[in-house]
Amino acid sequence: MPPTTTTGITAAGTAPGPGPATPAAAATRRPSEGSLHSWDLSTGVDGPGTRFVTFLSGCPLTCLYCHNPDTWRMRNGTRTSADDVIAEAARYTRFISAAGGGATVSGGEPLLQPVFTGELLHRMKHELGLHTALDTSGFLGARATDSLLRDTDLVLLDIKSWDPDTYREVTGRPIEPTLAFARRLADLGREVHVRFVLVPGLTDDPADMEGVAAFAADLGNVSRVDILPFHKLGEAKWQALAMPFTLHDTPSPSPDRIAEARALFRSHGLNAI
Repeated sequence: MPPTTTTGITAAGTAPGPGPATPAAAATRRPSEGSLHSWDLSTGVDGPGTRFVTFLSGCPLTCLYCHNPDTWRMRNGTRTSADDVIAEAARYTRFISAAGGGATVSGGEPLLQPVFTGELLHRMKHELGLHTALDTSGFLGARATDSLLRDTDLVLLDIKSWDPDTYREVTGRPIEPTLAFARRLADLGREVHVRFVLVPGLTDDPADMEGVAAFAADLGNVSRVDILPFHKLGEAKWQALAMPFTLHDTPSPSPDRIAEARALFRSHGLNAI
């Protein structure tokens, strides 16, 4: 069988020449497609610099504070080819590179679609020359192949709680798969930014934060911890989907509480933002 070639569009706007098969092409022998929610250009929250962020549909978690519950079901997305996503990203490559940014695959949970995610990361990195990031809960980390992770410069890893009961209350799922994925990333030497959402009365217990901080510090590959204050900006989406938003009466954490959380993580030698 002749070697598979890529068919995307480069930053210069031309089709790439023959080359080695992408991971997805090698696995499927057909153009890679996935369920896409949307894409956006963002700064500061999805990795360093200005990012082209691809939001995929489908997520196995049901986080109480999720601000995009409309991404939970894969069937609600739009069936889209990797070629189309790469062509869209190519329009902004020069601007993104000049701004010190890159491309992030997010969700939903991108590892629910590991072949499509791997294809996007591979082509963003090797065709467009962009820094790549994977935004994930880690719950499906076992689905990430070593090839996918080699094409990932940075993993944005959500560790939503250290306490197993709290983690299940927040997400509806067990914590261990996320911790196992974090350990694997450390073994592979992948750079990680840990993201921790600070929710008053839910995840702000000092013992809970202490557990996450100690674990992250022990990994040795966590270059940053983002303390993300809980907000209710996504509540309107819950209402539109006729879903009860159980954190309606939960306030955002105070500036002092946020500062205390950052100080706790910094006490473990972590760069907490």
